[in-house]
Amino acid sequence: MKEHATKTCFKCGRAKVLAEFYKHKQMKDGRLNKCKCCTKNDVRKHREQNIERIREYDRARGNRQSRAYHEDYRKRFPAKYRASTLVGNSIRDGRLVRENCEVCGAVKTHAHHDDYAKPLDVRWLCPVHHRQWHMKNGPGRNGCLNEHTTGK
Repeated sequence: MKEHATKTCFKCGRAKVLAEFYKHKQMKDGRLNKCKCCTKNDVRKHREQNIERIREYDRARGNRQSRAYHEDYRKRFPAKYRASTLVGNSIRDGRLVRENCEVCGAVKTHAHHDDYAKPLDVRWLCPVHHRQWHMKNGPGRNGCLNEHTTGK
């Protein structure tokens, strides 16, 4: 379809360029029949009219784990939990500054601990390189309760 082609919004009745319509693979021309402005207004009105149900849905979805899961994690990995908490507090208070990934320079990084007994001694790795480090080297010193850390 041409770059300057137009389409008429069924909601407001205005003819607009295709860029003013959201992409939609199931539509014949690949664009929704309602313009972006009308779509946004409808979404806003729907949210206002159903705010409690939407808030309940938002709280229930996502990667949130149950309280029992978090309590179990804290008991099984106290050093990891403590280190993570100290890093977060230190970043918040400005005592620790997030840096770019030491491998690739990515901006979004995780604080990686080689040794959880040294909670503020971190290296900054992007999620990909952080995962690669752990796949190659394991959980890190003092990171989990096993024969190596408990002396069993």
